[in-house]
Amino acid sequence: MRITSLLCCGVLIVFGLCAALYALFGLDVLLLLTAGNRILYRALLSLAGVGALFLLFVLIAFRPFRILS
Repeated sequence: MRITSLLCCGVLIVFGLCAALYALFGLDVLLLLTAGNRILYRALLSLAGVGALFLLFVLIAFRPFRILS
């Protein structure tokens, strides 16, 4: 579970950096990485969505910040 959470966090950080590059410079890194293949592009975007949903589930189900309060 911990490795999966770290992997999802890493994926979302990479996608966030790619989105920042696209917003600042207009360079779509994901489109370059997929060589213009729209199906693979959408598959990578869906991977980010699944990662975000998994992290949301982990935060709700296991409450890792319970010790802070």
